[in-house]
Amino acid sequence: MVSSVWRRLACGLAVLAVSLVFAPAAAAAPASGREAVEVRRVGLSRVGDQTLLTVVLSRPAAARVVPGNVGGKPQLLVEFPQAAGGRLPAVVAGDDQLVSRARTEVGPGNTGVKITLDLFPHRPYTWWRQSRSMSGNQTLFVVGLKGSGPAAAAAPKVPPPPTPSRAQLVPEPSAPGELEEGFPAEPSPREPAPPPAYRETPRLAATGTFSELRQLIPQAGPVLQFLEGSGWTISSAKDYDRPGVRFSRAFTLTHRTYPEVEVNIVHLPANTVGTPNINIVDLSFNNLKSASAEKYRQMRTWSFAKIKQNFEDIGDFFDDAMKPLRVELRKESQNLALRYATLIQTFVQRVAPNQPQAPEQVMNHIRAKVSPRFEGVQYTISENPLLILNLVDFLYLRTYFLGSS
Repeated sequence: MVSSVWRRLACGLAVLAVSLVFAPAAAAAPASGREAVEVRRVGLSRVGDQTLLTVVLSRPAAARVVPGNVGGKPQLLVEFPQAAGGRLPAVVAGDDQLVSRARTEVGPGNTGVKITLDLFPHRPYTWWRQSRSMSGNQTLFVVGLKGSGPAAAAAPKVPPPPTPSRAQLVPEPSAPGELEEGFPAEPSPREPAPPPAYRETPRLAATGTFSELRQLIPQAGPVLQFLEGSGWTISSAKDYDRPGVRFSRAFTLTHRTYPEVEVNIVHLPANTVGTPNINIVDLSFNNLKSASAEKYRQMRTWSFAKIKQNFEDIGDFFDDAMKPLRVELRKESQNLALRYATLIQTFVQRVAPNQPQAPEQVMNHIRAKVSPRFEGVQYTISENPLLILNLVDFLYLRTYFLGSS
C-alpha cells in the first residue's frame, strides 16, 4: 500500500513539474560532469495530526536535520550543504499547531540551501525523515513533525493553510518499522527546555476595540483606519493566556456588505527579550457559501483512516475529490474577488503603502484564467511588510507586521 501511495505521489509531481522532469539537468550523466543538485520546490502542510515539510530535489543529496534554539525559540533546521537553490519562496506559511513558518536561505555562490522551521514554543514534538525517488531522477525528501505529550493551551486561531498538494500527502508512519529499509527513522529529540519566563510588562486593556488594535499593532494604522471608517466591526475578540507567556489576542472583523469575507487579526507577543512581536492581518474569503466550499471544508478534516475507507489510496483522494473541489473554489473566489475589487485594492494599498504597484499586481494575479490542469499558487506581493496572496483554494491576503518586544 505504501509503495502504491509513493508511486501515485511521484506521478502527480511529475505532471506538476513536467518542465523540470525533461530539463537537461535532470538527465543522468557521468559523475564527473554532473551538475550540482538543485532544491526545486519547498512546501509545508498539515496532514492528519502531522506537519509535513516536502522538498523536491533534482537528484538525491545529503541532508542534515538538526533541532535548534535561537533566542529561546525552538527551530528545526534542514540543510542541503552541497545543493543549489532554484526559484524558492523566502517564506512559507506554517500551520497553527507546531510550525509558525518556514524560511529558506541559499548560501554564497548559490551553494548550500537551509530551510528553517520556526516552531511554536512549549509544544513537545517528535520528528522523522524519509527520501524517495521520483520520475526524471528527481528525489522527494520529507520531514514529518508530530506533537507528543500534552500541548499548551490552544493558540489564537489563524486561518488554515491551503490543503497540501499531492507531493505533501504522504503516508503517516506510525512506527519506525513502517519506513522502507535504507531510510530508517531519525532519532526524535524533544524540544529543549523553555527559557525562564518572560517578565511581562503591564498589558493593555483588553477592550476588543479598534483603539486596542491600534495600540497593539501601530504599523497597521492605515489599514485599521480604513476598516473602521468603512464599517467593519469587531465580531470576536479572544484572549489566550499561557503560564509564563504574555497574552496573545485574536480578533475577527466582519461587514454586512461582504458576508463571504472576514478579516482575522492575531497579536502574538514576544516571550523572550530581544525578539519581536508578530502581528498578522488577514483578509480571507473563508466564509464562501457554496456546496463546493462546505464539502471541501468537511473533507479537509478527514484522517488517513477515513480517507482509506472511501478511496483506494491517497492519489485517488487527491485526483477524484480534492483537486476538482479546489478548482471550483478558485473559480468562485475569483468571481467574488472581481466583484469586491475595490475592497481588495484598498486593503492592499493600506497594508503596503510603500508598494504603489501592489494593488494592480494582486488584481492581475486574480484575473488570470483558472486552469484545471495545475495547482493553485501563492504569490509574495511585498516583503516589507510580508504580504502573501493565496490562490490555492479560498483566496486570502495575509500580512505580517513585526513589532517591538
